Amino acid sequence: MKKVKKYILFIILFTGVLSCKKSFLDEKALDFLSTTNAFVTEADFNASTNNLYGLVRQHFYTVNDFSPFYYQYRTDAWFDITVTTPNMSADMATRGLTNFAWSPNYKIASEANTIISRLPGSSLTDAQKKLFEARARFFRAFAYRTLAYLYGGVPLTLVEATTPKTDFTRATRKEVYAQVIEDLKFSVANLPSLAAPSIKDGEVSAQAANHLLSEVYLADGQFQNAVTAASAVISDPVMTLMASRFGRRSTVTPGDVYWDLFQRGNQNRKSGNKEAIWVIQIETDVIGGGGSTSGGSQNGVYGLERVHSPLLRDVRINGVAPFLWPIANYTGGRGVGFLAPDAYYINDIWQSDFNNDIRNANHNLVRDFYGNNPASPFFGKLISTKAPPAGSTGINGALIANKPDRSIYPYQSKATQVYEPPATLVTASAGVPAAIRNIDSLARYYLTAGAGGTYIDQYMFRLAETYLLRAEAYVGLNNNAAAATDINAVRARVNAAPVLPGQVTIDYILDERLREFGVEEKRMLTLMRLGKWVDRVKRFNPFYGSQMLDYYNLWPIPANEIEQNRTGKLEQNPGYPQ
Repeated sequence: MKKVKKYILFIILFTGVLSCKKSFLDEKALDFLSTTNAFVTEADFNASTNNLYGLVRQHFYTVNDFSPFYYQYRTDAWFDITVTTPNMSADMATRGLTNFAWSPNYKIASEANTIISRLPGSSLTDAQKKLFEARARFFRAFAYRTLAYLYGGVPLTLVEATTPKTDFTRATRKEVYAQVIEDLKFSVANLPSLAAPSIKDGEVSAQAANHLLSEVYLADGQFQNAVTAASAVISDPVMTLMASRFGRRSTVTPGDVYWDLFQRGNQNRKSGNKEAIWVIQIETDVIGGGGSTSGGSQNGVYGLERVHSPLLRDVRINGVAPFLWPIANYTGGRGVGFLAPDAYYINDIWQSDFNNDIRNANHNLVRDFYGNNPASPFFGKLISTKAPPAGSTGINGALIANKPDRSIYPYQSKATQVYEPPATLVTASAGVPAAIRNIDSLARYYLTAGAGGTYIDQYMFRLAETYLLRAEAYVGLNNNAAAATDINAVRARVNAAPVLPGQVTIDYILDERLREFGVEEKRMLTLMRLGKWVDRVKRFNPFYGSQMLDYYNLWPIPANEIEQNRTGKLEQNPGYPQ
């Protein structure tokens, strides 16, 4: 028996030796994707371009519910209300929060460089190559502009990275601006107009490139060129400021044209909106979208509601909660109170036209709340942040270093969806507190624990800002009359009194930007572009002001970037540890 087994084993081994060649072990992939074949067809380049849109959306809006708002925290209008004492020295450390913008923006620039470098070897037509190059150069310009505003001169790389590099040096800020301007001029010439039938919602356009070009010309002190680029957008027949009510909720009251700008579905041009220039698509519950309303998490959605709306849950009047929370009405949805306005934003900037400017109306900037807890004596009654009822806690209480309590403060309704939350975020009746289960107007808007996002598309650029950019350029040209005309175009549509030429300054324009854009604006970028961050915070945000140092007008180069640059030298900005 043993001999038989040995014989069989010998036959098997001998047969294997005869039949198996070495080449039998070679892998022959039927199909694969790698860097060698990923940039050939139009579909390949569309996928890579879509990734750029995704990177911008992620960094500036959806990466989590905190870091996108570093562009607003610690400015002349906003602060982090959750901290009891400021600590700017730690915040501005080379390993502090100022690192958050470096890698994401370099990632955008790097991906754009890859597209540009791979175009010559693709199968695209010459026209297609120009279009994809124009898109990539727009995103590269957008990223380097952000880096230059925040850090000054930065390493400038314009080709695909294919090998490790440890000898970066910093270009000057002027050199970075020159490259950004060159990229944007190419994009202006080769991107389609918003009037083109082929352009999709959220795609960059010639108008977006000209808008950004105007901004960068301003940063570089080229005021006449800034006027020219802005005028190309403002005078374009496809663009106009929205001056009358529009869109799918245009009959809702209270409401106005400014309120309409921020209702779901009203941001893209198909709604009739002729003011939008570049709209970030915060798509929800769709493949490739910004996030999901399921799962009880705000990750992947734009967390403005959660971050900016106050935590009304914690308010008490004589020991009784006047608010049930969270409800999608003018109490702010499922806000938890992080990004709060300072007194300068709430009071000072509105004084010249407090009662007429519709941007300050209570349905746009909510200062007065109405109790919604049937168990409270204040059910249905006014509860004002300006004159809180006796016996209140959590209303302007515990004034810590010039801050209100996080439980209630004025907030902008553009952060939330008033009476229109996504259906998947409205809790089943069984989850509604017994106190309001039979009150239909409240029960139908009671939110689940997964709420807290702002589920509408977001303006990166809109025409009102183009007017204010051109006004800024006119101030640089000592033409305050023209600057006043542009500012008044924005003020007229919100019923605000016109500004006189003699009143126009850069500070006035910065105040007007706060009135018009509020939490919409990436405020830190505006202030850093102008070198005004330190000055404005010192004057208008006392919570941080006493700790601001003059050299903070440039952020520190991240320490890990300097350390990893082993064979070169990245100079640190003045004032920070070298």
